[in-house]
Amino acid sequence: MRFIDLPEHGGPEKLVVAEGDKPTPEAGEILIRVAAAGVNRPDVVQRAGFYPPPPGASPILGLEVAGEVAAVGPGVERYVVGDRVCALTNGGGYAEYALAPEGQCLPVPKGLTMVEAGALPETFFTVWSNLIHRAKLATGETLLVHGGSSGIGTTAIQLAHAMGVKALTTAGSDEKCRACTELGADLAINYREADFVEAVQQATDGRGADVILDMVGGDYVDRNIRAAAKDGRIVNIAFLGGAKVEVNLLPVMLKRLTLTGSTLRPQPPEVKAEIARDLEAKVWPMIEAGKIRPLIAATFALDDVADAHRLMESSNHIGKIVLTP
Repeated sequence: MRFIDLPEHGGPEKLVVAEGDKPTPEAGEILIRVAAAGVNRPDVVQRAGFYPPPPGASPILGLEVAGEVAAVGPGVERYVVGDRVCALTNGGGYAEYALAPEGQCLPVPKGLTMVEAGALPETFFTVWSNLIHRAKLATGETLLVHGGSSGIGTTAIQLAHAMGVKALTTAGSDEKCRACTELGADLAINYREADFVEAVQQATDGRGADVILDMVGGDYVDRNIRAAAKDGRIVNIAFLGGAKVEVNLLPVMLKRLTLTGSTLRPQPPEVKAEIARDLEAKVWPMIEAGKIRPLIAATFALDDVADAHRLMESSNHIGKIVLTP
């Protein structure tokens, strides 16, 4: 098979097309003939050398795919050769064939293309596990999600809107803000022109946001604390602006805030399988009903993976970037 190799860490030019043997599914695994593979920010960080794969994971980049089942390992019960699936992989998605544990596979939602399905798993697993499992976001609450035009952001906005949650978001241009409101955001704040803390307070009559989903970190940590409502939950899933900050804990205590965060990739397979079951039961029906749909910014052939990474690093895209092996 053809796959994307990374002989050494560095810029996008370090990604090269190579050939190797197809992987063989072991017990509980599915081999997928990849039709689409999502490109995500963790791929960029891994390529640069700052996000090594966990022990036992494939060194090949790529955390989500969609395609047809090509083979199954011993003990696989639900899927058979030819089934259309999308999957959260443990790496290996940038290839013509990829492995995934059965519990991390889901049927392609009715009405979606393979490209759209390939853009689902990483962002939907991440958003659901952090907003629902961790932050306990509930109907009637207010969510602030930073980076609203990203894959994570567009997913979180649509999920919140479908749940009856008031969705506030930040984005870096008026064009991106318009895209966010079209997806269901009640307010999109151009962070280059306005202070999101003030905007959130005004939009909530001084109450603040019940849940904040942040991938920026840095000086946003203190500003999130000021933007949060009493008993608010602030969830960090990345630190593009820096992971080390000084925090005044007094407002955390006075507001009874919860500061938390998580990364998806190192979590055990049973946790990921639980998220998959929740998504199929509660989110897949919303997708099939047209209430939620992944927003595709661009697709690239496998040979053009470096351009896909350059687009990701530019942050000029709105939605998901997908490879089509």
